[in-house]
Amino acid sequence: MKTLNIIAMILMIVGGINWGLVGLFDWNLVAAIFGADTWFTNLIYIIVGVAALWGIYMLAPLARGTERVEAGTTR
Repeated sequence: MKTLNIIAMILMIVGGINWGLVGLFDWNLVAAIFGADTWFTNLIYIIVGVAALWGIYMLAPLARGTERVEAGTTR
């Protein structure tokens, strides 16, 4: 589970950097690397979006003041 959390965090960072570049410079790094409006670029956007949803799931225990020790358990 820890590996999944690390991968999700990396993907969220990549997504955040990309949005920052779009906002600041109107330059999309993902589209620049993989091409604009390709199926692969869209797949990357979907994967980053799923990682963000996972991040929301992982944030819930922190908001409640609990910490997730293993899947399905809290302390």
